[in-house]
Amino acid sequence: MAETTPYVPPKVWEWDPDSGQAFANINRPTAGVQHEAPLKVGKHPLQLYSLGTPNGVKVTILLEELLAKGHEGAEYDAWLVNIGDGSQFGSGFVSVNPNSKIPALMDHSTPEPTRVFESGAILLYLADKFGEFIPGDPSARAECLSWLFWQMGATPLLGGGFGHFYAYAPVKIKYAIDRYAMEAKRQLDLLDKNLAERQYICGDDYTIADMAIYPWYGGVVRNLVYDAAEFLQVHTYTNLIRWVEEIGQRPAVKRGAMVNRPFGDKSRQLLERHDASDFELRTQDILDPDPQPE
Repeated sequence: MAETTPYVPPKVWEWDPDSGQAFANINRPTAGVQHEAPLKVGKHPLQLYSLGTPNGVKVTILLEELLAKGHEGAEYDAWLVNIGDGSQFGSGFVSVNPNSKIPALMDHSTPEPTRVFESGAILLYLADKFGEFIPGDPSARAECLSWLFWQMGATPLLGGGFGHFYAYAPVKIKYAIDRYAMEAKRQLDLLDKNLAERQYICGDDYTIADMAIYPWYGGVVRNLVYDAAEFLQVHTYTNLIRWVEEIGQRPAVKRGAMVNRPFGDKSRQLLERHDASDFELRTQDILDPDPQPE
């Protein structure tokens, strides 16, 4: 891998919008509204504004799992927020999430509409609202929240750290790739060791911790992100692979992975979701569990 010329930071950093770096067209050092764009609001109390990236998929998986359990109040409208064209900086979206990151949720079932932003906060809010996928026992709840917050803290080192320098940085920097590859493998090893003794992340029960961790680490295991499965030797994490395959077969997970997805196989895309029947527009075989061998 090529090394760069040693970089000496200036006394005062200045933003270069023409740096040519990945995502340079949407990343900038300021927050707030960049253009006027009112929020769209559908017919359901829950209004989701998102994109089918791992952080967005966490929430649509939970909503589909809640609906699969019969919670009619979990019906939702999912509106596509295309972060590539700057939609996250529209005035309406910023009013829901001042941090301009997907996903963001508005709950219109409360006396005053409730906004929730950050994917982990949305998972916790919905799990508590419907009393599902989060333990009631204080000790078990603490374990679940520990893994939920682990994901929120650890994944930036996987994505913004390893993923960026390995897959997206315009120059390959050995020090950066080695540093973050070591951390990525440590995280994979941690999950693998934990799952050697448990069916799910927190034990015998499937929880929001599984839903938070699966889209990111399942993507790495299945080589859907960064094209780094061989580099990281993910085939050695057999317990993690077992868990990824099991979670991936859940019908609600398959549905959730389709929502607000504008990339990949067209049959796996549902740009907006406003009713359960919307999935019927896509091939049914990917929504049902794979048939078991006789």
